[in-house]
Amino acid sequence: MKVLLVFDFDNTIIDDNSDTWIIQCAPGKKLPVELQDSYQKGFWTEFMGRVFKYLGDEGVKEDEIKRAVTSIPFTSGMIELFNFIRINKDKFDCIIISDSNSVFIDWVLEAANFHDVFDNMFTNPAAFDSNGQLTVENCHAHSCNRCPKNLCKNVVLVEFVDKQLQQGVSYARIVYIGDGGNDICPVTFLSKNDIAMPRKGYTLHKTLSRMSQDLEPMEPSIVLWSSGVEIISHLQFLIKE
Repeated sequence: MKVLLVFDFDNTIIDDNSDTWIIQCAPGKKLPVELQDSYQKGFWTEFMGRVFKYLGDEGVKEDEIKRAVTSIPFTSGMIELFNFIRINKDKFDCIIISDSNSVFIDWVLEAANFHDVFDNMFTNPAAFDSNGQLTVENCHAHSCNRCPKNLCKNVVLVEFVDKQLQQGVSYARIVYIGDGGNDICPVTFLSKNDIAMPRKGYTLHKTLSRMSQDLEPMEPSIVLWSSGVEIISHLQFLIKE
């Protein structure tokens, strides 16, 4: 039985947010005030659709956006972590569940040659249209009222694990590696065998700390990390068990 590793992307695999990073491609490296003000809570994907349209209208080309996205640094220790997973791929299945988009994640994995580390990616589908403009759609529809309209990572994780089970694949445990507020929901799906690994000092870590102070017990073990190298030592311990 393998271990399932679930990764967030922004501020987890890469050390920034890919959506806000590309604003450097905009004229003057900033968005017009009315575009900034058009964001509504829970509708980030729609907002990014307008940002991509603005960049396209301003003549920002695909290769310029690609250069920006592939220049985002990996989070400390992630390259070492992915190399470790690659060497031990017989022990791990590895997926990404992210609120970024398929084009950005593909570019980053391709540029660093890490596509083979991941078995699947669940994110907002994106593509360049015939006018060379990047378009993005919601990942899926769901009815979870805790999550943004475009993505409930818990629903994605449950569906993936169920589908794997139907194909005869069950996991000894799930390790969830993330940082943000939208990682809370999938962490609540984890059981006592599983491990939630929040990035130290980020929203997921702060929220889980607050929940434990409010005596909302979490089923999974909680293990903090600042570098992918710390995650490696934990995974080494798991596969020795």
